[in-house]
Amino acid sequence: MSDWLPWLLFVLILGTFLAIDLFFVQRREGPLSIRAAAGWVAVWVSLGIGFGAFVLWSRGGEAAAAYLTGYLIEYSLSADNVFVFAMLFAYFGVPAEHQRRLLFWGVLGAIFFRAVFILGGILLIHVFEPAIFIFGAILIVTGIRMARAADEGMDPEGNAIIRLARRWLPMSNRYHGRAFITRQDGRWLATPMLAALVAIELSDIVFALDSVPAILAITTDPFIVLTSNGFAILGLRSLYFLLAGMLGRFVYLRYGLAAILILAGAKMLASPWYEFPTVLSLVIIALILAGSIVASLIATRRQPLAEATPPDPRQMREELDSD
Repeated sequence: MSDWLPWLLFVLILGTFLAIDLFFVQRREGPLSIRAAAGWVAVWVSLGIGFGAFVLWSRGGEAAAAYLTGYLIEYSLSADNVFVFAMLFAYFGVPAEHQRRLLFWGVLGAIFFRAVFILGGILLIHVFEPAIFIFGAILIVTGIRMARAADEGMDPEGNAIIRLARRWLPMSNRYHGRAFITRQDGRWLATPMLAALVAIELSDIVFALDSVPAILAITTDPFIVLTSNGFAILGLRSLYFLLAGMLGRFVYLRYGLAAILILAGAKMLASPWYEFPTVLSLVIIALILAGSIVASLIATRRQPLAEATPPDPRQMREELDSD
């Protein structure tokens, strides 16, 4: 098979579904119901796994295992994005009818920044091999910090992303429909909509710094890394609407994600002396993720399930402001 054909297939799938999202799904206002979000999550996961089958057919079992491991790592870390997105939407009081639009542009930003960091990371490793030790240390430190953050919870006022957005964006005090900027008293001001978008894109950069070294701990094949990340990120928006109303139930998920990052970091640090089997990495990561989810659901089994839509961010903003 020609080397460019797998790339062409990936670009065609990516472009087709982004176009469907932009020109058809975007026309519907309001948040997705849990049922609709679950349907879209199933579509994205099916696409991701289906492409993994194509990798198996075209490149063999080792490449397919690396693809699925990278896909699972990125998809599991996307759950942490959901926590941050919910916090940002609450803090900026993003109306429910505008959340889809912001998440669409957030997904595009995530794809762009992942591609930049992935290509840069691969180049750095090939040019400066000791970079693997830097990446491994970053993953372990990030994992430890994530585990500690799971105990401390999230503080919007203490979040660096929010502080940066508020400092550099002169903002109006209310939304102006779907507009990102507005003219008020003779000067142009950002609306809270633009501030929320900037905060989301900055969070994409922060998450790229975490997730890219994690996948590079598995493989440095650009095709495997980019495609596994791309398909995982595509389902991020639907994942938000599926999980946003149930975040309180995943009390142990961040511990699982922290363990995955620490494992990836340890694997990268040990790589010059020991090559950890990719299939074994896939199995361990899947067990950690499944175990943290099951433990969370058991621990919160008496907590009622979320309603069909995520919580009203304006009400959440009022609660934050009253603290």
